[in-house]
Amino acid sequence: MAKEFDWDKTQSGSILGCFFWGYTMTQFLGGYLSDKVGGDVVVPIAACFWSILTFWTPQFAYLSTDKYVTLHILVLSRVLLGMFQGFYMPSVTSLIGHFIEGPHKSFYTPIIAAGQYFGFPLSQCKFHHIKKSFEHERLTYSFICSGSHLGTLISGSIGSILLERYGWQSVFYFVGVCSILWMLGMRYILIAKHRKKYLPFIMAENLADKPIKKDQEKVPWLTLFVKPAFWGLLVGHFSHANSFFILLSWAPTYFHENYPNAKGWVFNVVPWIVSMFSSVFSGWLADHLLEKGYSVTFVRKFIETISLGGTALGLILLSYMTTFGGALFCMAIAVACCGFHNSGILVNPQDIAPKHAGSVFGIMNMAGAIPGFVGVYMAGHILEATKSWAAVFNQTAGVCIFGCIVYLLFGTGKRII
Repeated sequence: MAKEFDWDKTQSGSILGCFFWGYTMTQFLGGYLSDKVGGDVVVPIAACFWSILTFWTPQFAYLSTDKYVTLHILVLSRVLLGMFQGFYMPSVTSLIGHFIEGPHKSFYTPIIAAGQYFGFPLSQCKFHHIKKSFEHERLTYSFICSGSHLGTLISGSIGSILLERYGWQSVFYFVGVCSILWMLGMRYILIAKHRKKYLPFIMAENLADKPIKKDQEKVPWLTLFVKPAFWGLLVGHFSHANSFFILLSWAPTYFHENYPNAKGWVFNVVPWIVSMFSSVFSGWLADHLLEKGYSVTFVRKFIETISLGGTALGLILLSYMTTFGGALFCMAIAVACCGFHNSGILVNPQDIAPKHAGSVFGIMNMAGAIPGFVGVYMAGHILEATKSWAAVFNQTAGVCIFGCIVYLLFGTGKRII
């Protein structure tokens, strides 16, 4: 699109980053609404709008022949897209916080987790191993979050093929249709009359509808805002998000400019394949350490050190690479380490504020969305001014190291509100 519409790096950075302007706006609202009315209500509505906006993006791009009018139209559409997608993660966090009890909330199948979302109490599960699987919170969360990497993987592989054969418009149509189908399928499963059909393995003594429990307590914001652990959480998540969004937005451009003969489906796929496994492995590792008797605080900090420290190391090494294989390897390390964040800070709101996990996550992710537009835009501006990818990677690594130090000093796995 940048080539067709003649955008420079700063303008490309604006388009890539403006999504997060909207994403920031709805983080707290998404968590608050999910805590009050249920994430199973919020997500399908938001998904409907973000699917339509994605599908119609190519049409928005051709509404005007003026370059700057087109730029403004696309900025507006992507801000709206970000607003609706901003509801998703806080809603998922709220759902997990409500329905998966116990000290370990991290794995097993999303279908089993869905059964709990539908209102089946654990005491009514016939099979002991199904009941026990709900105790693994971190692994559940990391498994669910690995879905975002799967989406990036599908877009990077099939999307790269569509891009080369049918043009950039086909990628938006493909992702838009997939999103619409996912939304319809999810909403269909959530309808009460289909519970028995899709959850036959859960043998309940009483299948009567059970309303989703909503939190009625007010969030003690004043108490939360004076806790160093909360601010350590924000800084750590901000640092991770800065590196993740820059890699997500600019990695394809980096490989395209530095290794023009490389296949898009290779560098758009390999790092995200690795990140899927690292995301799930981090959940298993977190649960394993907890079962060995390590404190939640130690586990959170250990996992997050791998995440932020490993990402920083991968980025620093990347700035010295001169071959495609070396660059791909370093990029894979950086992205894989980002996956560990899912079992570190990302699940930490459920540790420090289990009754208000959705609201706290909304605030945390709102802070994390800021580098989505500031960091991504600044990366484009630095590239335009210095023509140096090393400058971008090194400053991003510096932010990761800073966030890691702050979280190690102030982070905690103990409940604070």
